[in-house]
Amino acid sequence: MIESPRRGFYNVGVNVPAFATRPDPRRILVYMPTWVGDVVMATPALRAIRRRFTDAHIALLVRGNAAPVLADGPWADRIITLTRSKKRSPWSALGDTWANARVLRRGRFDWAILLTNSFRSAVTVRLAGIRRRIGYDRDRRGFLLTDRAAVPREGDRYAMVPAVHYHNALVRALGCDDPGDRLELVVNAADRRAVGERLARAGLDDRHPLVVVNPGASFGPSKLWLVERWAMVADRLATDHGAAVVITCGPGEQELARRVGDMMCQPRVVFDSPMLTLGQLKAMIERCDLLLNNDTGPRHFAKALSRPVVTVFGSTHPGWTDTAYALERKVRIDVDCGPCHEKKCPPGHHKCMTGVSVDMVYHAAGGLLAGSGAACEVVGK
Repeated sequence: MIESPRRGFYNVGVNVPAFATRPDPRRILVYMPTWVGDVVMATPALRAIRRRFTDAHIALLVRGNAAPVLADGPWADRIITLTRSKKRSPWSALGDTWANARVLRRGRFDWAILLTNSFRSAVTVRLAGIRRRIGYDRDRRGFLLTDRAAVPREGDRYAMVPAVHYHNALVRALGCDDPGDRLELVVNAADRRAVGERLARAGLDDRHPLVVVNPGASFGPSKLWLVERWAMVADRLATDHGAAVVITCGPGEQELARRVGDMMCQPRVVFDSPMLTLGQLKAMIERCDLLLNNDTGPRHFAKALSRPVVTVFGSTHPGWTDTAYALERKVRIDVDCGPCHEKKCPPGHHKCMTGVSVDMVYHAAGGLLAGSGAACEVVGK
């Protein structure tokens, strides 16, 4: 349900009547989610907002590390990056909030649409003096919003709603058409050229299927499949399918990528020094024939760019990020202690990952390279 300033209620379910939006806003701020993958999953909602409010100036507020994900996209007129201190203290967080609010105040926005769930995001747009503030009523922030959407629940817990549907329900309540769950990204020519040149220097061409292995996950170690198993899968794909293997990484994951490369027997290239930028990673995934990764942001790049992807799940449930993408294979096992959604395995055994075998991932990957099969989950015991 969404509560309006007039105290009317609107269902935020599958069939949402258009919320009264007159007069239409002239300037809209969309406060984007934090994680890179969540930013990609918000692109259908951005598409719907752009189509509905064609004459409005739309700005996206996003963390600096995620800004390149949205670069060159058609959804907004401006991208604003959040100020974020390197210090981690309540005082630095308060200073960042004031600094961001001052920037937004200069933007003279009529609406703020919050696609993030945090209390802090609601405080920021309230301090910025944005008259209409629209978001889900959670994390004790309801009093800061003018338009409050009730979070879907099952009893006393939040219902498992895929992020794409969660965002879409909010914007549908504002009169937007349902944009569906097709993710969208744009790759620019400079990034394509940089990736092409780097592959050429590494001696890789289009004669062999290109497999990209992205073994990291910034969320935490609970999402990391075993390094030696990534190496074994990559070796088998190189031997059996003639694949050229590229290993990529994000900040702080360079050593992890090197370890995968060191454990491989077949030729491979590790792009660790320098790392690919996020824009170049988009271009690399756009070019690849298969992406292998954990449940992490680049997985959603593959969906947005229509590339095959195998995702290994550990501590997280695939239901939260489902998009019914036909070219994805989700590999996981059922465990009695999960999915726990913890950054580190509480018991320390990590059996949700150790139970995922090389054969499970290899067969999922081989099927995609061969162009066979429909979207599925590979679930072991």
